[in-house]
Amino acid sequence: MPRETSEAKAGRLKRIIAGLQRAYPDAHCELTFANPLELLIATILSAQCTDKRVNLVTARLFTKYRTAADYAQAPAAELEQAIKSTGFFRNKAKSIQACCRALVERHGGAVPRTMAELTRLGGVGRKTANVVLGNAYGLNLGVVVDTHVARLSGRLGLTRQKDPEKIERELMALVPSAQWTLFSHWLIWHGRRRCFARNPECDHCEIRESCPRIGVKTAA
Repeated sequence: MPRETSEAKAGRLKRIIAGLQRAYPDAHCELTFANPLELLIATILSAQCTDKRVNLVTARLFTKYRTAADYAQAPAAELEQAIKSTGFFRNKAKSIQACCRALVERHGGAVPRTMAELTRLGGVGRKTANVVLGNAYGLNLGVVVDTHVARLSGRLGLTRQKDPEKIERELMALVPSAQWTLFSHWLIWHGRRRCFARNPECDHCEIRESCPRIGVKTAA
């Protein structure tokens, strides 16, 4: 891709956002949750697991464990069994229990509303914190960078970075802050429905005219 001026990239990004907004007007977090704690747990479980699978697991999990204290006090083997099908269940169980113990000890069982407090909890990084802040509390404090966001932001020529935190910083500098949470949803929905890692549907893509298709193999 030829070197692009900041002004040209900003204009192209506006067209990308407009196209994604038209394509996915109802884009939202696809994890099922009823409160901040449920979203926090679901997001921890979603690491290297589909939202669909997480939702199947949490449908039962959330009826059994309702408070941070419930998770903190649960026998480890019992919790591991309950989340086993999400993969990496031992590590996830440890993260959930460490996180919930901290919630009980430091926050009276409530999920905090700041990035600093959330990322001090066991098993919670910026991505998880951004999911909770943006979707449970409506706070745009960062951009969620999952595999779809990382892949599409590179394919769209918005960043050359590979590290999630560096990608996030560049996207935060480009995207209006009021749209940080939605921008993640738009890219995630587009990545799941159109812009696949292999064989993206470029011929039918809603933002094709604004996409340089970096890394996409073209037919011979």
